[in-house]
Amino acid sequence: MAIPLRGTGAFVLRAVYNLSEVAMDWRKFIESDPKIMMGKPVIKGTRITVELILEKIASGETFEQVIEAYPHLTNEAIRAAIAFAAENLHADVIYPTSTAA
Repeated sequence: MAIPLRGTGAFVLRAVYNLSEVAMDWRKFIESDPKIMMGKPVIKGTRITVELILEKIASGETFEQVIEAYPHLTNEAIRAAIAFAAENLHADVIYPTSTAA
């Protein structure tokens, strides 16, 4: 849930659920090696980055469309990418937003 802070142009993100109840063990699927994609988190055994998967899903592609484009992926690998991102962003953090009006 995003909670606006008055006049700051920022939002505080707060978890509204227990992450461990919904997240899978992404460690079975995600690795980071400085020799592969400059150390970006990737699906193990591939050069497919978590970042790419998230961008595809955020742009509206379905899991099936992503897998069709990248046959080395599975539904579980895509879910692991999402779980990885959620766990790594899980905190009460203030993220600045654009102040241009």
